[in-house]
Amino acid sequence: MGEIEQRPTPGSRLGAPENSGISTLEHGQKPPPTPSGKLMSIKIQMLDDTQEAFEVPQRAPGKVLLDAVCNHLNLVEGDYFGLEFPDHKKITVWLDLLKPIVKQIRRPKHVVVKFVVKFFPPDHTQLQEELTRYLFALQVKQDLAQGRLACNDNSAALLISHIVQSEIGDFDEASDREHLAKNKYIPQQDALEDKIVEFHHNHIGQTPAESDFQLLEIARKLEMYGVRLHPAKDREGTKINLAVANTGILVFQGFTKINAFNWAKVRKLSFKRKRFLIKLRPDVNSSYQDTLEFLMASRDFCKSFWKICVEHHAFFRLFEEPKPKPKPVLFSRGSSFRFSGRTQKQVLDYVKEGGHKKVQFERKHSKIHSIRSLATQPSEPNSEVPKQAQQSVSLTLGEGSEPPGGQSCPQGGDLTAASAEDAERQRGPGPSRSPAGSAKGDGASGAAAEEDEELVKDRPQQSRPRPPQPSTGSLTGSPHLSELSINSQGGTAPTNAILSPNLSPDTKQASPLVSPLLNDQAGPRAEDEDDGRRKRFPTDKAYFIAKEVSTTERTYLKDLEVITSWFQSTVSKEDSMPETLKSLIFPNFEPLHKFHTNFLKEIEQRLALWEGRSNAHIRGDYQRIGDVMLKNIQGMKQLAAHLWKHSEALEALETGIRGSRRLESLCRDFELQKVCYLPLNTFLLRPLHRLMHYKQVLERLCKHYPPSHSDFRDCRAALAEITEMVAQLHGTMIKMENFQKLHELKKDLIGVDNLVIPGREFIRLGSLSKLSGKGLQQRMFFLFNDVLLYTSRGLTASNQFKVHGQLPLYGMTMEESEEEWGVPHCLTLRGQRQSIVVAASSRPEMDKWVEDIQMAIDLAEKSSGPAPEFLASSPPDNSPGPGGISQDAEGPLWLSEAPHRGNTMVHVCWHRNTSVSMVDFSVAVENQLSGNLLRKFKNSNGWQKLWVVFTNFCLFFYKSHQDNHPLASLPLLGYSLTIPSESEDIHKDYVFKLHFKSHVYYFRAESEYTFERWMEVIRSATSSASRAHAPSHKESHVY
Repeated sequence: MGEIEQRPTPGSRLGAPENSGISTLEHGQKPPPTPSGKLMSIKIQMLDDTQEAFEVPQRAPGKVLLDAVCNHLNLVEGDYFGLEFPDHKKITVWLDLLKPIVKQIRRPKHVVVKFVVKFFPPDHTQLQEELTRYLFALQVKQDLAQGRLACNDNSAALLISHIVQSEIGDFDEASDREHLAKNKYIPQQDALEDKIVEFHHNHIGQTPAESDFQLLEIARKLEMYGVRLHPAKDREGTKINLAVANTGILVFQGFTKINAFNWAKVRKLSFKRKRFLIKLRPDVNSSYQDTLEFLMASRDFCKSFWKICVEHHAFFRLFEEPKPKPKPVLFSRGSSFRFSGRTQKQVLDYVKEGGHKKVQFERKHSKIHSIRSLATQPSEPNSEVPKQAQQSVSLTLGEGSEPPGGQSCPQGGDLTAASAEDAERQRGPGPSRSPAGSAKGDGASGAAAEEDEELVKDRPQQSRPRPPQPSTGSLTGSPHLSELSINSQGGTAPTNAILSPNLSPDTKQASPLVSPLLNDQAGPRAEDEDDGRRKRFPTDKAYFIAKEVSTTERTYLKDLEVITSWFQSTVSKEDSMPETLKSLIFPNFEPLHKFHTNFLKEIEQRLALWEGRSNAHIRGDYQRIGDVMLKNIQGMKQLAAHLWKHSEALEALETGIRGSRRLESLCRDFELQKVCYLPLNTFLLRPLHRLMHYKQVLERLCKHYPPSHSDFRDCRAALAEITEMVAQLHGTMIKMENFQKLHELKKDLIGVDNLVIPGREFIRLGSLSKLSGKGLQQRMFFLFNDVLLYTSRGLTASNQFKVHGQLPLYGMTMEESEEEWGVPHCLTLRGQRQSIVVAASSRPEMDKWVEDIQMAIDLAEKSSGPAPEFLASSPPDNSPGPGGISQDAEGPLWLSEAPHRGNTMVHVCWHRNTSVSMVDFSVAVENQLSGNLLRKFKNSNGWQKLWVVFTNFCLFFYKSHQDNHPLASLPLLGYSLTIPSESEDIHKDYVFKLHFKSHVYYFRAESEYTFERWMEVIRSATSSASRAHAPSHKESHVY
């Protein structure tokens, strides 16, 4: 008496040791004493539809029953699960783990308690155990059958195909159809049978564990994954459904999500009778009221949903279980309910400690048995996440994490739809891309290897069928290519995929952005190399990610040398910089340069071993990069003191320039040198930016590797280290980026002396047309959080912009006025002293300005008062600007021929008649890339190999990576990025096309991964001019 009845478990039948690590206890903690007393039998329905009876004391809390079920299953990660049952009012509720069972289940003999998934994590890779993923897969299967996991036909067929693979194994059409006839996984399954069989054919060789993993990969991206709907009404009486997820509270109409309230935005949750109340934190950008009210069917329904919300918030947001409230002395007010059990963080930490042993388990519906390791030593964290099958129809969305802003997913959340259709196209006949292994990487051992580097073999593509693409790095799975024509030969890209720029009218005047090197008439060409000389790359995507570290590290070292070598040499020749400033800048950069020189050597040596160019007999031990990254990132932490000094050095340099004409002249002259291809102060921030790049690379590696891979552990440890460093420097990066941008803009402006003041934030700059007595005049606008400036380009040698007027944002109003003035995309801005009418070049451009100006007005209203006057402001804009709408900057910039500061982003926006925001600049900081590309002109035959660096919305071209300065640059704002159509006769793999008016350039990458990366980063620049809805100003600095 007093003990739970001991029943043989699957683990004990197989001879496994008893599992004393009860799921809801910390590592090493003993179970609480079980209350003595009369036992009662409770029937539990498992996720595989079997029923088990458990004997527990009547006075035992619900936690005892849940622990008994988890022990019976040998389930370590039992905290994700719960027990639900219908109460006496037939409302399905969760078993409270703290209350006695007898007070909750009144008639246990007549009630079947269901063991189901309660908490759905945002990423299924957080589930460490194969058994846990199997149970989650059973939950998905159950939700499909019950109609709770709503999705389109393609998604449903793809999900069922993985279930079938898990249950009966590899494809056999007769067995498939017989199995589907006996098992109904979804209503109206017969209509989907052909699609299910077709998809199942792609999963040959996939184990049940891999099928579970793929099933969860697809399901987690569906909008209804893990959602339990609770009927309610809003204040207007409209019928809606409420739900709670790991991210917060969701609002649905039918199966369509219409709103979401993130936990970070929710200040308080409460209920009063039938009213469920959400109190939000104040937000200047939100149109919602402070408190939202929803009406539910009854108080019991309302309280049940409130409890679920409290538990989800605690499980996903808290680090540890909340402490119980002290009991009131006289009377209590409100509910005493609290979350009981471990939080998700505690679960992850416990499993990572390896304080458990893995055991076998049986898949009830599967003909294939799953064997889990019985090893006694602790396993690696996440060691059982299966490697994704090469032939599976995967939904991996490229290297990034989730697709931004729904860019790559259809409305309604069915991310599988496009991927399933892509899979059908992949299996059909058509030209194919060469596998990644058919190309050779750039050498890691010096210039000779660089000069001998050759790219992808030329192959006839007309007659070969396209094989199914691997699940990782697939072109059709990439969010960055989802809108483009994937075939390098087949068909013209759809019109809506062309990222068309906002162009100024053509003029006969010569453009300052035309490069002889990038014109078809000039420059040497390297014809296609002999195919017989080609050497193959390793085919693993991880190799190309590691190679990206190498190529970008080369560029980073060159950027450090701009400070440690070139600038220091210039400063040493003249006595214009104070010694205190020298000691602040150079001693904090030289250790970094020395460290990263050694880091680059280690990476290149590892790549040489990986490629098999030396020590080929031990090659298998060196096909990884995580250990090198981990070692060097830990070394970087020793240099953190130098990184902290860089912001101070930037501020000190700008202060010194402001106080010394000689220093100002020296820095201006240094920026004229070709080696200083970016503003000087940008190089001072490069070390902070580089930390972010390491973090992105490691995130891509961790996404690519299955947790069982030997390199995964080191990569994840390195990612944790670099994430910590980035978090520590996050505030400094935000402050310094804004500081650097203000000083950069100051150099482009005439007529304003105190642009850089504490509290001022840059928001957007760009070209708009201002309506005056002489018609529309092109003006350059600069938007800050307190003032809007408008300028025209001066006729000085430096091409600076002269301030014509300023509009304080405090008290400003804005309205669209197309009908009033008869001008498309027209706005009227009414300040306290002046009103102006402006017109954008397109509707998306106008929408961006409207959004940012309104945000800036709101920020100004919250500030202490009107903006300070500029010390030197020009008279009102009552004279025509120089030349009205200026000539268009069509071609690239030839650096040696451009006037000083004629290639800044301000000038590019002026010539291309577009705008850029601080959001775009922050994205540009993250999206930097370098490597070899082959380049071809529209009417030429040969391909020329160039070393290309992408940064600051611009491609910089070098003859080789050893060159100290670029030969030319190509600003990408306004350019369209597409893939060549068949009519363009480009019979090569991995080719993308850049075009602007009559200027067309083709670029060819060495592998599928590098092709996708170039497409990704270039699209970030070309689409910045056409992205209608950017993140908010405050979100722009989230790294």
